[in-house]
Amino acid sequence: MTDQESFSTRLLAIQERIAAACAKAGRRPDDVQLLAVSKSHPPEAITEAVSHGLTIFGESKIQEARAKIPLCPSMARWHMIGHMQTNKIKYAVHLFEAVHSVDSLRVLEALAEAASAAGRDIQVFLEVNVSGESSKYGLAPDDVPALLERSTSIMSVSVVGLMTMPPFSEDPEKTRVYFATLRKWRDRWRAQTGIPLDQLSMGMSHDLDVAVEEGATWVRVGTALFGSR
Repeated sequence: MTDQESFSTRLLAIQERIAAACAKAGRRPDDVQLLAVSKSHPPEAITEAVSHGLTIFGESKIQEARAKIPLCPSMARWHMIGHMQTNKIKYAVHLFEAVHSVDSLRVLEALAEAASAAGRDIQVFLEVNVSGESSKYGLAPDDVPALLERSTSIMSVSVVGLMTMPPFSEDPEKTRVYFATLRKWRDRWRAQTGIPLDQLSMGMSHDLDVAVEEGATWVRVGTALFGSR
């Protein structure tokens, strides 16, 4: 990929990668949603993406999103993918329909309180630290079942799935084990709690292929779609 390539060329390449991974795994391409990671890209880039049929975008910083979103097409929908600070949640509930990065009961409860006050319902992905790296955000796997059980009594937020970020590797195959592990845990936690957890947010520009093969329903793609920041 080069920055000189057209947006339509980059988008088609991503769609073809998703379709090929789905075919390999016996899945339907329609079961995988492309979340266009627009952080650090200007409103003009989002406008171009919308003109090519994309509608769901991911931002990671509240301050940037607050400034950018009002300048973007009204049909664009927004997901929060960055670490959620509790003091910014009051803004987040007015900007985003989903948050992919809930990593504690404290954040979940604060999000629910703010969403209720705003008259909103927010979809939530619990971020799970599959690799156990201390440098990464996310819930320890052992803490997930209790938080899932607690979530059933919290109004205004719905836990729809799980998210993870594996250690970066130039070789996408080395990330496969982390995606497969999250899917297996999801299946176990779903059986334990009765919560469907249908959504798996995992895979980015360099490793979306193996993520889709391992069950991703959302892939978060920035560089391969918009080019370098």
